[in-house]
Amino acid sequence: MTRVPPLDNRLSIEKSDANRRGLTCKNPLRAKANVPASLRRKSPPRLPELSEFDVVRHYTRLSRLNFSVDTHFYPLGSCTMKYNPRFNEEAAALEGFAALHPLAHDSCAQGTLELIYDLSVRLNELCGMDAITLQPAAGAHSEFTGLLVAKAYFESKGETRSEIIVPDSAHGTNPATASMVGFNTVNIASKPDGRLDVEELKKHIGSKTAVLMMTVPNTLGIFESNIEEVCRAAHEAGALVYMDGANLNALIGMVKPGELGIDLMHLNFHKTFSTPHGGGGPGAGAIAVKSRLAPFLPVPLIKKEGDKYASDFGDGRSIGKVKAFFGNTGVLVKAYAYLLAHSAKELGEIAACSIINANYLRSLLKDVYPSYSGEYCMHECVLVPGPDMTAKGLKTLDVAKGLLDRGFHAPTIYFPNIVHEAIMIEPTETESKETLDEFVAAMKDVHDEGIADPQKLKDAPHTLPVRRLDEVQAARQPNLRW
Repeated sequence: MTRVPPLDNRLSIEKSDANRRGLTCKNPLRAKANVPASLRRKSPPRLPELSEFDVVRHYTRLSRLNFSVDTHFYPLGSCTMKYNPRFNEEAAALEGFAALHPLAHDSCAQGTLELIYDLSVRLNELCGMDAITLQPAAGAHSEFTGLLVAKAYFESKGETRSEIIVPDSAHGTNPATASMVGFNTVNIASKPDGRLDVEELKKHIGSKTAVLMMTVPNTLGIFESNIEEVCRAAHEAGALVYMDGANLNALIGMVKPGELGIDLMHLNFHKTFSTPHGGGGPGAGAIAVKSRLAPFLPVPLIKKEGDKYASDFGDGRSIGKVKAFFGNTGVLVKAYAYLLAHSAKELGEIAACSIINANYLRSLLKDVYPSYSGEYCMHECVLVPGPDMTAKGLKTLDVAKGLLDRGFHAPTIYFPNIVHEAIMIEPTETESKETLDEFVAAMKDVHDEGIADPQKLKDAPHTLPVRRLDEVQAARQPNLRW
């Protein structure tokens, strides 16, 4: 019989055994003699006493408790959490990139400058744009940069525009970014099908409007099928149309936003272009613009002169720098490697597969978790607990905790805010049908458990070291002792 070891949730200090060591000083008495008596402790510190082997096992076990893209299906909606190829890490670690001094002269950094230049050309082509900066550190930083560019553009024309229009289906960072740049935010409601209401837009757009900020596909996972009419209405009012490109993974290789009427947009490299997501950075974003906005982009950009590459500091209209040097170039190397690994046709297949996977989940789960709109989605679907679950007092949080017991990280929950009890799932293109089928089975099992024994699901998770927390108490009285 195979013995299954018990779950050991003790802290390292609780595993301590007196006088057990991982290493010892060769001559502790001599070391002690070199420390003045006034600086010596009167009693030994309360530290764990463990062998090196115990320490290695302790932290290895803890690391295996993590839910991550490398270990579990990670279906967070709104944030594309797809596989990050390890080859990209090897490319970024090449000595020519990793060991390049940030202050190196252009003549000593030709390889890196060529990479950034070619990456910029490729991204402009994918987005249907004319110019791009890769300086911003991530998505929200890109938004901030984009609105600074828009503000400088209108100031150069002698126009004072004070408002940004943000639909309720846009990403939550959009109104925050608008406020940071000094604009007033005007929120407009979506139609029942989740799309932007053009007639409602026309009521609010005018001479004060600087930018309409849209997320395409929007946070409901729905493509704005009236996008050309929306852009036309904005342009007739003299406003710019900004596209939050966080969901570009659903469009890459299939649709060029610039051809739809978008004036400026940002890209999240950690989402669409498969560079690591989370962990505090480093990240990378980009702002791509039409030609009339190009003079205002952050500098330096890179220009090609014959077979040489050099820094381009523009004509003096730039908003200046938003990040040191050329941005987080190590992340740009990873994105470049990802792009080079796919043909134009394959890039389109990335979007197609992400859309197919999301609709596969939506269709298999619709009987127990109805979708918000009831129609086909793009790269992510927004579901809600069915009426039989809500009748039992069950909530989205209960579904999320139940999934943890079944070895799945929970999807994004309670976002977008306009959907009550939202469950937002994005499977991405990198997950297999077998994995998706296992996830569907787990979601249905959570549903069945909730109907049969609601209290059991309300108490989930049951198998993890940390059980259901009192979230109100945790927020008001956090335990910071450990």
